[in-house]
Amino acid sequence: MDTERASGYRYSQRAYLVQLRREGAGTVLVDPIALGGRLDPLVEALDGTEWVLHAASQDLPCLAELGLRPSVLFDTELAGRLAGFERVALGTLVERLLGYRLEKGHGAADWSRRPLPADWLNYAALDVELLVELRDVLEQELKRQGKLEWALEEFEAARTAPLPRPRAEPWRRTSGIHRIRSPRQLAAVRALWEARDALARERDIAPGRVLPDSALVEAAVRNPADEAALSALPVFRGRAQRRMVGVWLGALQRAAALPRTELPEPSQQHDGPPPANRWADKDPAAAARLAAARTALTAVAEANTLPVENLLLPDLVRRTCWQPPTDISPEGVAAALREGGARNWQITLTADVLSTALAQQPT
Repeated sequence: MDTERASGYRYSQRAYLVQLRREGAGTVLVDPIALGGRLDPLVEALDGTEWVLHAASQDLPCLAELGLRPSVLFDTELAGRLAGFERVALGTLVERLLGYRLEKGHGAADWSRRPLPADWLNYAALDVELLVELRDVLEQELKRQGKLEWALEEFEAARTAPLPRPRAEPWRRTSGIHRIRSPRQLAAVRALWEARDALARERDIAPGRVLPDSALVEAAVRNPADEAALSALPVFRGRAQRRMVGVWLGALQRAAALPRTELPEPSQQHDGPPPANRWADKDPAAAARLAAARTALTAVAEANTLPVENLLLPDLVRRTCWQPPTDISPEGVAAALREGGARNWQITLTADVLSTALAQQPT
């Protein structure tokens, strides 16, 4: 199974096409838009079957919106990572393991377009043409390496993972925000971002197509006094932006009127440890623990031909090193890792070396 969305064109991340291939049934392309999202017969037909997806975390949320949820999952991208392949794009794995080269060219297309051109449909069908065969080869490779049980744990974790939580301050990811020098300018970026986001959501248009990030930052830096000054800025000179100039100026004026107590902090507040490059100053002991942990985990990953980020999530490593469990014995570390969401195979490989790393002292 695979989906095609319209990222870069639409605000939503809904599926505009669902591709399925099943042994004995061939390939089917389903238009959930034309069906109004009513896919009950498909839900029933797929119930209890194993789904094969590539990079499943990208597709599962929009499939869930359609009522499509797998009972069993096999993720070919994740399988490729665990098998130690350095490049795990679908086309790369298919060419390396099956000897076929997939035709590419429409991955970034506007899949909300109707009708969809025939060559786009062919492209979409190719994405599931060889997934079952790829799955079988990867399963055999994982068995050969003794990693199949690891993979099954990872697939189940991906299948049951909750939807990502919304970011606390998504406007801080505005491209070019590093140019901003004051809390008042940050407030202007935030106000413009929120106005743009509301328009994009209402119109179901990608925010960057309503107004690019560069324009938000430029307006915040220049702080135009009136509509004429705003309309003189790059991007805002266009016909579409001239029609919306009142919306953008209103956002800037709201930011300018905020009391100091309501201005955003210069940097985002984190619920976890600070950036690792500051640990040496803030907590030398934690920095020593993290350095030791990274060295040890890299060695374990290399010995098992794994990406170190798949051996153990970097965020979990940082949190564990910043605030270790009271009991840093292997058993105590294993309990802390399990509470942090680590899988059994990860704990088995890492608890001992992390226990040693957590006892490290600064030199």
